[in-house]
Parts: sequence; structure tokens; C-alpha cells
Amino acid sequence: MLPELTGQQFALVSNFLSFAIACMGAGAVFFFIGAGVNRRYRLAVVVSGLVCAIAAYHYMRIYDSYVNAYTLQQIGGVITYKATGAPFNDFYRYADWFITVPLLMVELIAVLGLARAEARPLLLKLIVATALMIGLGFPGEISTDVSTRWFWFALSMIPFIYTLYVLYVELGSALSRQPSQITGLIKLARNVVILTWSFYPIAYALKTIFGTSIDGVFVASAAGEVASQIGYSIADITAKVGYGMIIYFIAREKSELEGVDTALSVSGSKVSGTTPMTV
Repeated sequence: MLPELTGQQFALVSNFLSFAIACMGAGAVFFFIGAGVNRRYRLAVVVSGLVCAIAAYHYMRIYDSYVNAYTLQQIGGVITYKATGAPFNDFYRYADWFITVPLLMVELIAVLGLARAEARPLLLKLIVATALMIGLGFPGEISTDVSTRWFWFALSMIPFIYTLYVLYVELGSALSRQPSQITGLIKLARNVVILTWSFYPIAYALKTIFGTSIDGVFVASAAGEVASQIGYSIADITAKVGYGMIIYFIAREKSELEGVDTALSVSGSKVSGTTPMTV
């Protein structure tokens, strides 16, 4: 069930959703152009564009679903927005995360240019863990029972913590072999992932904490609903466009260090004795 919103609250959410669409669309165009990146790191930048394009599509669906879920009501000059009874489809957001969050891990591993023997097991762990994290969170998000929401929240935090372990412990050895000029950017990309991902469980938890129960059915408060939608949007923009820009700068810097003419072909020839992950 959706809470009643003031005119300002509804406008704030709809404007943030619209802003997210614009950011994702612009990011997709920029990354697909990928100027100045050689073919060895082109995969990472193309995946960044793909992530933004997928997110732009889903945000358009989220926006339409949100607008259709409310109707304007004006009584005595006071404007409010009441639920129409049409459901707000949370699946659009989770469908987006289920696809794009694992792809964020592909971006990071691809831009590192690791040997296949090292890249594939790391990538497999990260993709499985992030997919489980999103998949386990969805049943709680759509649940109308507070205990059920907390149960699935706890389960989804297990692969979340494991992902942190892989990023900070298992991937740490790979950073020592990266050029010193870009290690700072790689660490920044890793930290951006963690900081932005932290918004999601916080927004989820706050929405649950400040919600109410009506006849045993969980209903988010107006403030909780607005905060979660805006928080998710800001986190998505940062985690997809902002993170993608860092990946792009890493790819540009490594391309300049190695020289564009030394880029790998798609078939994958060797550079410095390693065969990095390629398509």
C-alpha cells in the first residue's frame, strides 16, 4: 500500500526519477562513444554504457508506474496525491539491479586487464554474490509483513558482506600489479561501489522502521516512501554514471600509458605475458 503524499513530496519523487532518466541516458551515450580508449579496455567502457542504457529504460518504467499509482486531489486549496489502487511496480527497480549490479563487477574486472585464469574465478564469485544479494532482497521489498521484510533483509546482507570481502581482500593482490598512476582511481572505484551500495540497505531499513501496520498490513510512511525513492535514485546515479566515469578514466589512463596502438584485438593476443578477459 502506498501512503498519501503532499504535492511537494510527489513532485520531489517524480522530479528525481526524471533526473535519473536524463543522467542514465546521457551516461549511456557518453560511454558508448568511449573516446580515447583502446580495445583492450573497451569492454569495460561499453559495459558502463550498457548499464546506463538498461537503467534509463527501467527508470522510465518506474516513473510511469509511480505517476499512474497516484492521483491528484485538491480539497480547500490543499493539494495531495492519493493512491489510485494501481500498484507501484517495485519489480522494475529490482529487475534493473539484478542485471546491472553484476555488470558493475564486469566493468571493474575488465578494466583491470587481468589474466583470464585470475579474472574468471573473481568475476564468477562477484556475479553470483551480487545476483543473490538482489534476488534475496526483492521478497522483503514487496512483503506487507514487517517480520518478513527483516528476514529477507538479513539474508540479502550475507552475499553483500561476501562481496565486500572479495572486493577488499581477494582483489587486493591484483591492485599491487596495476600501474601506480591508476591505483588511486581503482581504489576510488571500489570505494564508490561500497559507499553507494550502502545507501540501499539503509533506505530499505529506514522505510521499514518508519512504516506503520494497518490491519496487519505494512504501509510505508510518506517520509519513508519519499526518502527511499530519492535515496535509491541518488545511489543509482552515483553507482552507475559516477562509477562508470571512474572506470572510463581508468581505461583512458591505461590506454595512454600503454599506447593506443598496442591494444588487443577482440580475439585476444597477449600483452606482457597475460591474456586479459575479452569477449
